[in-house]
Amino acid sequence: MIIIHAHLQVKPDQEQAFLEEAKILLSATRAEKGNISYDLMKSTEQDCHYTMVEIWKDVEATATHNTSEHFTAFTQKALTFMAAPMDLKVFSGEPVKA
Repeated sequence: MIIIHAHLQVKPDQEQAFLEEAKILLSATRAEKGNISYDLMKSTEQDCHYTMVEIWKDVEATATHNTSEHFTAFTQKALTFMAAPMDLKVFSGEPVKA
């Protein structure tokens, strides 16, 4: 399992447009084979800061997602929404045994 946290800082004047496009992305991505969950969370500490929390079956599912029509369309539009480059964190979904 792969867990991804994509941190997104959105321009205040683009927040509504971002949310409209994100709604399309969320719906299409949740229907993808290999997607376990895909949720957009809004920060309680930073204005216009969102985190996409993604859980995938495996690396292959993420690769398929990254080339999907809905994801590539979103990333092209996202350039106008973002106030800063996306900060991506990727984790193994297997708990660390201590």
